[in-house]
Amino acid sequence: MTRELTQNRIQKIWEPTKDDRPAPRRAAGAPHFANPPTVIVMVGLPARGKTYMSKKLTRYLNWIGMPTKVFNVGEYRREAVKNYSSYDFFKPDNECAVKIRQQCALAALRDVTSYLKDEGGQVAVFDATNTTRDRRELILQFGSENGFKIFFIESVCDDPSVIASNIMEVKVSCPDYRDCNKTDAMLDFQRRIECYKTSYQPLDPDQYDRDLSFIKVIDVGRRFLVNRIQDHIQSKIVYYLMNIHVQPRTIYLCRHGESTDNLQGRLGGDAGLSPRGKQFAAALAGFVQEQQLKDLKVWTSQLCCSIQTAEHLGVPYEQWKALNEIDAGMCEEMTYDEMKEKYPEEFALRDEDKYYYRYPAGESYQDLVQRVEPVIMDLERQENVLVICHQAIMRCLLAYFLDKSAEEMPYLKCPLHTVLKLTPVAYGCKVESMSLNVEAVNTHRDRPEEVKRGPGTLIRRNSVTPLTSPESNIKKPRIDDLDQAPIHELPPTGASLALCSPSRLPLSLSQNLRRRSLGLRDVLQPMKLH
Repeated sequence: MTRELTQNRIQKIWEPTKDDRPAPRRAAGAPHFANPPTVIVMVGLPARGKTYMSKKLTRYLNWIGMPTKVFNVGEYRREAVKNYSSYDFFKPDNECAVKIRQQCALAALRDVTSYLKDEGGQVAVFDATNTTRDRRELILQFGSENGFKIFFIESVCDDPSVIASNIMEVKVSCPDYRDCNKTDAMLDFQRRIECYKTSYQPLDPDQYDRDLSFIKVIDVGRRFLVNRIQDHIQSKIVYYLMNIHVQPRTIYLCRHGESTDNLQGRLGGDAGLSPRGKQFAAALAGFVQEQQLKDLKVWTSQLCCSIQTAEHLGVPYEQWKALNEIDAGMCEEMTYDEMKEKYPEEFALRDEDKYYYRYPAGESYQDLVQRVEPVIMDLERQENVLVICHQAIMRCLLAYFLDKSAEEMPYLKCPLHTVLKLTPVAYGCKVESMSLNVEAVNTHRDRPEEVKRGPGTLIRRNSVTPLTSPESNIKKPRIDDLDQAPIHELPPTGASLALCSPSRLPLSLSQNLRRRSLGLRDVLQPMKLH
């Protein structure tokens, strides 16, 4: 019998019905793109850009709707060992420190399990050196026991200038060196790298690791080696990593000049610039000249107001259909008041969940993310770019660069006649807002108060917002059995605390750990902390 399709009005997911009755709503939760969940395992010596890639990849996967979180073992180690003194802690013959670092890794893996099994996560990034085959075998065993796919990303770089730049830009300012001058910090970190080199076993695509799924990123993206890609997520990860670069660049985002539709408060449309919009276009041309940017590329949408704004610049520009404003469908060129009067239910649904709401015969913000993804990939490949777009599109782009959640995206403020200057920095993006001092109508509409008082951002009624990765949303590392006291670094021959009880680890991991460490409880004895 032919089955009717019924649309879920909140998430706009088409679902079949049975016996002419609407299908039950899906349980609240993120649509799973990763089945089974994936653990991305970073591999490589320190100062090779692993954390940079981890954070950037996490931001991208969250943006496309795949809940992802980074688990940085260095943070677990700093939580366990409060007072770092020198590179001696990383010497391979410092047995006590080796056991502490192994316990920190196991604590991170335990949190990975909780995130992927209990907290709605789909991808976890295990950010550590993982330079030995023994460590990687342990992770593979962990994945097999829990039903997780494992994908390795190895960063290989032997360029001294790149390594030195990474150390100076990121490492000397990390908590390990907060009371140390830059010269001493640089020297200590270089010695730390040498400690890892003695036991480093790179991934071997020809023999030992030929059956594993991984990508080698060589010399900061100069070359790549890809091995046994097995699913859609892994292919997206590879595609993304092959598009990013670390060269200095600036991205400018702005909306078109004020249009006649903006003056009337109309949705969408393809109107030309108002007199003030033309004034902004002229001011933008002067602004671009003042910046004196080398090889600046200009991108616009295919709509009239965006093109007219670019025409004033007097430089070549590229038109992108993907940059066109959100399609309001049957509500196109209506004002909000007209939409509320003619389609009151649609108006209410949009307020209830603006990210997932799709205009009748139109688009949602979720649709826009899929449409704009190729633009993001191209932006990552470019150097200096000016993007002249529209309010909803600019929100999507800004949410990617600033790591904003789907909940926040539709309410980001992107005023007319203002240029946002985005400068990528070590683990994020610096944003400067510059008004060109041309008056314009305010097109921003705040979230209604009754919606603000609703459920939190992770799971709302009949819809879900993917987890994001800002530091404020990440729980502090959990390391059990610390007796509620900080752990001070121990001398190479001293005793230490057991950072987590083997009895609380997966059985085979605990047994494996006992075989390797001769028994934690025999070797790691409690000591009085001062």
